[in-house]
Amino acid sequence: MENVYVLGALRTPIVTKNGKFKTVPAEELGASVIRAITEKFPDAARNLSGVIGGNAVGTGGNITRLAALTAGISDFVPAWTVDMQCASAAAALAAAYHAIACGESEVCLAGGMESSSLQPLRVYDKKDARFAKTTEGDGAYYTAQFAPDDLDPQTMLRGAERVAKAENVAKEELDAWALESHKRAAAAQKKGVLRPFIVSVNSVDEDDGIRPRMNQKLLDRLPRLFGADSVTTAGTACLINDGAAFALLVGESWLRKHPAIRPAARIVAAQAMGGAPDESPRGAMRTAEALLSRLGKRMDEMAAIEFNEAFAVIDVLFERKYPALVSRYNTLGGALAYGHPYGASGAILLVHLLSALESAGGGFGLLSIAGAGGMGEALLLEMKP
Repeated sequence: MENVYVLGALRTPIVTKNGKFKTVPAEELGASVIRAITEKFPDAARNLSGVIGGNAVGTGGNITRLAALTAGISDFVPAWTVDMQCASAAAALAAAYHAIACGESEVCLAGGMESSSLQPLRVYDKKDARFAKTTEGDGAYYTAQFAPDDLDPQTMLRGAERVAKAENVAKEELDAWALESHKRAAAAQKKGVLRPFIVSVNSVDEDDGIRPRMNQKLLDRLPRLFGADSVTTAGTACLINDGAAFALLVGESWLRKHPAIRPAARIVAAQAMGGAPDESPRGAMRTAEALLSRLGKRMDEMAAIEFNEAFAVIDVLFERKYPALVSRYNTLGGALAYGHPYGASGAILLVHLLSALESAGGGFGLLSIAGAGGMGEALLLEMKP
């Protein structure tokens, strides 16, 4: 098996839905990053053997091929799209890792892109039994079906509430993580920690979901989403966003031909897992622990850990099990502050993990993301000091 390395990774700013990217198609966001990363690593780009991208709510078709062509990638370089919903970009990274590890490819671009602003309204065929079961009974829907007999467009939110109730999580615990996420993200933004990883798009070069002044009074004003007894609010569920992120992966044999180039990190392994579709937030922890268990490693061996905090309950579960590791977890803040461009978020985690590992002086780094339908994808990286 070939060792696989990350040469580098870049992302767009993460922008709230119907904001500054409201008219920018997902493929153009993806193309902006692909273009920038190939310009940064021209030697690797000349040997590119594939582009794999994630997308969850786009216009369909092979959107990664469209993004690659838009970016000026050669017609002869194949490209394909992964839909694992929130875990799509992480699954794309895993697919590229496997392609290089087994010798099928030598250099791959992998990541994801999403425009929630331009998410199309779809319609079931009238012959489809689901036509009459949609919210308005007209067959139209935005949210795909993730499990049999479940057409609820709020299934993800209800899953977060279900997990919180099953684990007796209090609203105060969720609020504490929302505040912490914004605090950490605001500090990172002020220091410009992520600036080297961000590609300007249409003169936009900064994330716009971070709230430096987020406080408990603001969170207390937000209504509980499922009645007075529920604990989830809009403040403890991620924003909906537009954005893209890609990484350039190479094999060890390619690096040997280019000894002057030093990779950012090595991908040690990847892991996909499934679980109960109605409790999807559990996917992040489940998949991360399955990966570590398979490799005989422990969570406390990680120098940096990135979980996609689509919901604050994911953070609470981590803190309860690994209280001593909270200082290594989502050190730059998470999706509660930055937001969650679904199909891109797994690659955004990789960008943040590289930055966090750099700050930690190297070591092992773990990223994990839960996906709709009870799915999860995780990757383990190692950065040399």
